[in-house]
Amino acid sequence: MDRRTTLLAAGAALALPALLRSTPAAAQAPAAPPPTLPFHRTRVGALAVTVVNDGSNWRPDATAGFVLNAQPEEVRAVLAAQGITNPILPNSFNVTLVQTGGQTVLLDTGRGGPGLVPANLVAAGTPLASVDRVVITHFHGDHIGGLIQADGSATFPRARLSVPAGETAYWTDAGEESRAPANRRPGFALVRRVFAAYEGRIDQVAPGATVAPGVTAVASFGHAPGHTSYLIADGGQQLMVIGDVTTSAELFLPRPDWYPGFDMDPPTAIATRRALMDRLVTDRIPMVAYHFAMPGIGRVEKTGAGYRFIAGI
Repeated sequence: MDRRTTLLAAGAALALPALLRSTPAAAQAPAAPPPTLPFHRTRVGALAVTVVNDGSNWRPDATAGFVLNAQPEEVRAVLAAQGITNPILPNSFNVTLVQTGGQTVLLDTGRGGPGLVPANLVAAGTPLASVDRVVITHFHGDHIGGLIQADGSATFPRARLSVPAGETAYWTDAGEESRAPANRRPGFALVRRVFAAYEGRIDQVAPGATVAPGVTAVASFGHAPGHTSYLIADGGQQLMVIGDVTTSAELFLPRPDWYPGFDMDPPTAIATRRALMDRLVTDRIPMVAYHFAMPGIGRVEKTGAGYRFIAGI
């Protein structure tokens, strides 16, 4: 896992000692991370949408504890059905930029230190000081780490933040922090540090709220207590920014009943995954997924008891 500091790494990991297990020699990932495009442009009606990549890495062996409620042979079989023989899977980090109502709106921020969001935003023609609003799906470190620079200052000096109220309630609760497992507690400290740089510029968001013209909050709890997706809509066209509702097209779409340790409330995460995917299928809404191969944009099809991702729109 990439690290900026021990604190940021712990905040990004949050709950997964299983993910730190050594990889069997027969399933080693390449030394270099998979290549990615710096950004990808599309449109939703009249709205300009740009998916900006924050780099990529390799997920640990999916058969060695990554899926917490499946046996290694089950995981191997699901991958084999897709022609995948190496269970070391690529893992991208994709944030979404929307030009709407005269505002420049960024959905999530990437990891911080090791990430590429600042450079790739500039490459896409968006200086950091031009971002008017940053909208957050949830408070895991790989989504909020990019809010601050190494010295703790705000990466986006003039932006206001829109954050899920449920996330704020959990991650600022001293009681929750005291009850949290040890490997989750650094996430609470990270939240305090990151949002201190935006004091007085933070708006709490409830499901159904409009965070910017054409951008609406959609409840998608489970992966994190207040995890929120965002529907971008204009002129009859739509795109759902799903955050981490599903973090692997190869695993948690064909088997939406499986879950990784990253899902903080697995039963709720599973129910949310099914409900949101069913909505996308029924309403034919494309999505952008934070951890899918860049740009992470595509449609979902129902297949048996699960789903299949079709890249592109």
